[in-house]
Amino acid sequence: MAQKRRVVRGLDLVEERLFTLASEYPGVLGEACLATLAAGGKRVRPLLTLLCSRRGEPVSGPVLRGAVAVELVHMATLVHDDVLDRAELRRGRPTVAHQYGAGIAVSAGNYLLARAFSELVGAGATAAVDLLSATAVGLSEGEVLQRAEAHDVSIGPDAYIRRCERKTADLFSAACSLGALLSGAPEAASVVAEYGRLIGLAFQVFDDILDCSGEQAATGKRPGTDIRDGTITLPLIYALEGRPELAETLRRPAVSDADVDAVLSAVADSGALGRARDDALRYIAEARAVLARCPDTVERGLLEQVAAQVMDRYS
Repeated sequence: MAQKRRVVRGLDLVEERLFTLASEYPGVLGEACLATLAAGGKRVRPLLTLLCSRRGEPVSGPVLRGAVAVELVHMATLVHDDVLDRAELRRGRPTVAHQYGAGIAVSAGNYLLARAFSELVGAGATAAVDLLSATAVGLSEGEVLQRAEAHDVSIGPDAYIRRCERKTADLFSAACSLGALLSGAPEAASVVAEYGRLIGLAFQVFDDILDCSGEQAATGKRPGTDIRDGTITLPLIYALEGRPELAETLRRPAVSDADVDAVLSAVADSGALGRARDDALRYIAEARAVLARCPDTVERGLLEQVAAQVMDRYS
């Protein structure tokens, strides 16, 4: 119970710092940053940073800075992604791009990214800055990959996983590593990094399953968004194996709502969702196996709960 209280208090401090940083800039840019925060979020990445820091001790200033920096990077990528996707909704609310325009949204994303690194520099750990910098580069590479592979029905599971690692899993991995590095437990960094990578892959696969099967209330976005954007996800890859005629629709640069509904129905009937779910569950199982190798410095029990919560995203 004491460990949970420690983490809850840490998350409260992270949230306070995020709002402080977002509100420091006056005018419309500050409003846009605050709107991004007000949209909420699960704060999974800063949670991982806290859970992978040295247990039994108060959450230190450097660890808090790392947790804040990770979430700021994540928020910046969401704002930029919404500009590129011309998205109107994020978590059921108007996106910054839709509310303030693309120019303000790009500036807000740039500001959040810059603040992430200024926050992390204050932690006084060069290795941590190097790690998050490399991760941010990978995020950009992942976005380029997603754009380059749009409507490409020839990509297979391996290419999909490479994209997911850059766009999602590597930031989960970095969040875990930062917790260990910034709390003086470098011996745990590589092990928790692998746990984070696997949890991140499962998280993304479940997210892509929900896009093909969930209600807007559950996902915060319209079902079939990936189909409209031309993003070929794992459920679509598996559905194409048994229903190759779907390729004609998925190649189109623009599709109607009726087209999207037809593809979603075909995906549901193909067994693709179950196959993708099995893959996500395998990543969860592998992450749990990694936890068994983690040193006692990390919150293994609470990290196990995170794995269970990710699994519960699609049940």
